[in-house]
Amino acid sequence: MTLRKTLIAALLYAATATIANPVLAENPDIAAITELRAGSMKKLVFAKDPSPAVTTTFIDEAENTKSFADYSGKYLLVNFWATWCAPCRHEMPSLNKLQAELGGDNFEVLTIATGRNPVPAIKAFFKKAEITDLPILRDPKQSLAREMSIFGLPTTIILNPEGQEIARLRGDAEWADENAYAVIKALIGSDDS
Repeated sequence: MTLRKTLIAALLYAATATIANPVLAENPDIAAITELRAGSMKKLVFAKDPSPAVTTTFIDEAENTKSFADYSGKYLLVNFWATWCAPCRHEMPSLNKLQAELGGDNFEVLTIATGRNPVPAIKAFFKKAEITDLPILRDPKQSLAREMSIFGLPTTIILNPEGQEIARLRGDAEWADENAYAVIKALIGSDDS
């Protein structure tokens, strides 16, 4: 093998290793993760710089006040949805599966019903769609949605462990396929196959 071929082979190997596991430290390589996007994940847009953390609260099923600070230290995939929104309902099972597969100490899926979404209607939908791994969270006055500039549903935001927005996807997506898993695993630093 010539020196030129050896150098090319070494560069290709290094590039492949970087794409296969771009996160080897606490700070993910957003450029490398962006290259992993395929399928519906191509709609996921990473911010040039993280936005400031949001402090507006929302409520859980029992009307307890919650905030993103309650989940600090984790990457959050925050999905804004509504019971009346057909695309929202369509993607909910894939969000449930994503939480079941990858949720844990460093990652969690939060689905926040924004606007008028009564708890009984959410529970009925969750039961019918067999949603078992997602919490019932609500933003009834749309205060959180307004602060986060949610202009259409569904909209999904990814927050870093400090609560800063780092990515946004408008519209529905397939969250339980290899494309989404590759992006999320690279982001959270999971090397599980």
